[in-house]
Amino acid sequence: MHSPSLLKQPSAFLPVAMSLVALALVLGHVALFGAAREADEGTAAHLFQLLMAAQVPIIMFFAIKWLPRSPRRALGILALQVAAAFAAFAPVFFFNL
Repeated sequence: MHSPSLLKQPSAFLPVAMSLVALALVLGHVALFGAAREADEGTAAHLFQLLMAAQVPIIMFFAIKWLPRSPRRALGILALQVAAAFAAFAPVFFFNL
């Protein structure tokens, strides 16, 4: 019996998608306004923070549900989620935003 891919589960792909949106948001902001620090955090910064923070409970739910059922596949998805989050944070640290 073929089991469906874990990546099709919303708790698996949503954090990755949210990280990619956050990455696009940062890169778009840098492309439009440059990498200079602003005195007041703008909408882009607040959206980035919300996107990244909202992933935490989703990732925790995924880990609690799938690690006991399918540890090897779940660890692969968790690694993908963490890599996507690091990719979203990378330009923030690189540009010192």
